[in-house]
Amino acid sequence: MNAPQHDRAHASRAPWYRRRPVIATIAAITVVVVLLVTWRAQRGAGDGTSSAATGGSTRAADADPMAGMDMSGDGSVMLSSEQIRHFGVTFGEVASRALSDEVRTVGSVMADETRITSVTPRFAGYVERLYVNATGQSVRRGQALADVYSPELLAAQEELLVAQRLQERVGETSVPGIPSAGGGLLDAARQRLRLWEVSDAQIDEVLRTGRPRRTITLHAPASGVVTVKDVVQGQAFQAGTSLYTITDLSRVWLEAQLRATDAALVREGSLAELQLAGVPGETFYGRVTFVYPDVDVESRTLRARIVLANPAGRLRPGMYATVRITTSERRALTVPRSAVIQTGERAVVFVDMGGGRLMPHEVRLGRAGGDFNEVLDGVEAGQRVVTSAQFLLEAESSLADVMRSMVGMGAAAGDMGDMSTKAGGTSAPDSMKGMNMGVKSPSKAGR
Repeated sequence: MNAPQHDRAHASRAPWYRRRPVIATIAAITVVVVLLVTWRAQRGAGDGTSSAATGGSTRAADADPMAGMDMSGDGSVMLSSEQIRHFGVTFGEVASRALSDEVRTVGSVMADETRITSVTPRFAGYVERLYVNATGQSVRRGQALADVYSPELLAAQEELLVAQRLQERVGETSVPGIPSAGGGLLDAARQRLRLWEVSDAQIDEVLRTGRPRRTITLHAPASGVVTVKDVVQGQAFQAGTSLYTITDLSRVWLEAQLRATDAALVREGSLAELQLAGVPGETFYGRVTFVYPDVDVESRTLRARIVLANPAGRLRPGMYATVRITTSERRALTVPRSAVIQTGERAVVFVDMGGGRLMPHEVRLGRAGGDFNEVLDGVEAGQRVVTSAQFLLEAESSLADVMRSMVGMGAAAGDMGDMSTKAGGTSAPDSMKGMNMGVKSPSKAGR
């Protein structure tokens, strides 16, 4: 077996970790070259021009806007004034601006807990008649809710009438300065009924007629809507049983859900702007009155309470709302939000260096407010940044990085090929030798 055959046989038997880097490098470089050539050819065919057809490189550059775009080793892009106009590149300024922190979140309408009233008798009895017999009914303060019969109340009314008759018979005592015993008993009997929340009008009616009332009427302690009804006609109840719950909806709460990262931005007094799906086309305004101190263990969010006036009753508990909360303004170094390119690991803006040279700068961002983003590091006040077509510039800038990486891979593959040759293996094919990717290798850029 001659030497070349021996080398090929030895290469076929070479371990995979000696052959795979060379193959991967060749495949990657070939794919990139094919894609670049195909893309250039398609653009030339679409414009109907080529350097061969026009007879000059100047006319080819006019037909292809990408022609003549210079990508230097530092990632910057050189554009002519014609290319800036063609691509629609616009600029914004890095400047100190008044920045207001803004939080966008969601929330839901709920009843104002301070305006919820329970109708709870302080005595035991039976429901004889219901005047309000359905949930959702609106009631006014003092409106009759139900007639109830209570043996305790009936006995208390009898005592009231006995005290009244005793006072009439005994009259005034002959001892100066000492009131009659009948008057004291009457006042005690009256006070006992008052403690059971029997109205003075009902007590006076018993004293006027001289007959106890078999039933006592329960009245609404506040105006609102009956949100809970736990009573039916004929039902027995014990002292302390809640029969109705009345909710005043003339003022409601909206609870907004806050992420832990936004909790420090929202404070009492922050202005809130709300839009509700149930009331389309209208915006409501309110202020944060309270931020709850606890965190929801399931959603890991905090709650902020916003008080809203609701005189017409259009805001109903359970309605869904989108909320935008703004805090006090502060000055900060900012860039337009449209100028920032988020790559996942970093944020980049293209800065106008003059003469059509646009250089990418990595920036460290702070809070966002409105149309601007706070910049903590990476740019200086007065610089101009690209606010449109920056994604195209990022693609062109990244192309230079890819090409440099390919050159570096080729160099590494060549070194591995030399090692393989020294070990009795084969090197990279001769077809790859002398291939110029158009970008200097980082290791040779300074030579």
